[in-house]
Amino acid sequence: MKDFKKYYIIKSTPEEVYLALTNPLSIQLWTGEEAKMSTIADSEFSLFSGNITGKNLEFIENKKIVQQWYFDGETDESIVTIKLHQDKKGTSVELIHKNIPNDVYDEFVDGWNNSYFGELMEFFEDDLLDA
Repeated sequence: MKDFKKYYIIKSTPEEVYLALTNPLSIQLWTGEEAKMSTIADSEFSLFSGNITGKNLEFIENKKIVQQWYFDGETDESIVTIKLHQDKKGTSVELIHKNIPNDVYDEFVDGWNNSYFGELMEFFEDDLLDA
């Protein structure tokens, strides 16, 4: 099992980024895929049309999201913590993903960088261009 930590800068407010990460309709806008999400602790979630599933553990509005991501056959909990910080360029996102199975680590790092936060950064960049 491996851990991954990275910071991303998103050109939007922490409130808008939080909404984009927690509202199923907003998630669908930037991913283009079906999402099931709630900001209620212990609720199940599903992202990217069911390719990512898990349980929501904790929310601090506009500041923090903690989730358990499910991996078949793994006994150690894989915990994702996303912290949002105001930044002069918008929002600094601190991502910590603990206990990623070794055999999918590279795939998940690529997914975080390109599919997850890559698409979210692109969404807000395009949104600024349309304004």
